[in-house]
Amino acid sequence: MNRILFTSILMAISFGGFSQRPDTLIKKLDSLGRQADSANGQKNNTSQSAYNENTKLTFASYFILLGSNIKQEFTKPFHMTRRDWGKFAAFGGAIGALMLADEPIQREALVFKNQNPNAAKISRIISNSGGPTEFIGLTSIGIYSFLAKNVKLQTTTLLASQAYITGMLVEGTIKFLSGRTRPSYYDPSGEAEPTFKGPFGNTSHDFNGDRSNSSFPSGHATVAFAAATVYSMEYRKTIWVPIVAYSAASLISLSRITENKHWTTDVLVGAMLGYLTGRHIVDNYHRYAKLKAPRMPKNSVSFKMDYWHGQYRPGLVYHIRS
Repeated sequence: MNRILFTSILMAISFGGFSQRPDTLIKKLDSLGRQADSANGQKNNTSQSAYNENTKLTFASYFILLGSNIKQEFTKPFHMTRRDWGKFAAFGGAIGALMLADEPIQREALVFKNQNPNAAKISRIISNSGGPTEFIGLTSIGIYSFLAKNVKLQTTTLLASQAYITGMLVEGTIKFLSGRTRPSYYDPSGEAEPTFKGPFGNTSHDFNGDRSNSSFPSGHATVAFAAATVYSMEYRKTIWVPIVAYSAASLISLSRITENKHWTTDVLVGAMLGYLTGRHIVDNYHRYAKLKAPRMPKNSVSFKMDYWHGQYRPGLVYHIRS
């Protein structure tokens, strides 16, 4: 309930700001490139110098971008091309086929966990480090980035928090609509089945009697891969960052299977959702940065004086900008 209240407040702040600013950044972000979605494989400038006073996120721009991200995520189906739908159908078909293996994989994961107590302890620790705890980690990195006055790390961490919030809202909506029972779901008739019960189905208790929500998709996998993708894209030239980020996200996701919290397809869909969300958040920010950065005309001519063998020589320099 607290999470729902928190995200509702964020959405209210974000969208409330849009209604008061009908012709500002939100419309520019939507109209740039003649499309309403930002995740278009654009080329982003991630050099250290690109993160400066002009392009850094302020309190106001953070929530404007967050609202733009949320809006674009939820309206994405209305802007998908035929190619997008083709990819979606292919991925959906693969996940549908893999669902046949959900139960056998789950049984083997539990056998492995029961036979390896040390692995079980590690799995529990890794699983607990994801989800809400991950936001604490982002906060710690954010505090360090401000103390170190590292504008790029500040921006990246703020984007990661946007990816976390946006991914959480999207996967929460899908969870509500899917109503899939978890592997730990209590079924009076016997063994738990990966059943989709819909938005009003009863998925509220597990074997221990604890309240539970829908299993599909995995929220831990979604937010872990969303944040990992942001750091990986922003620091793609620092090879260890993507390796560490995606390794951590993968371990968190796998631990949800061994902890008997999710079916395999829950985790795979969550990971893909998080990856796409992270890419979208990064691309949307760089669209914003292009709007805020000082711009020169695409092609310009400037005057320059050269010193050559004791003489000053005037010249013209032709700049070609893409």
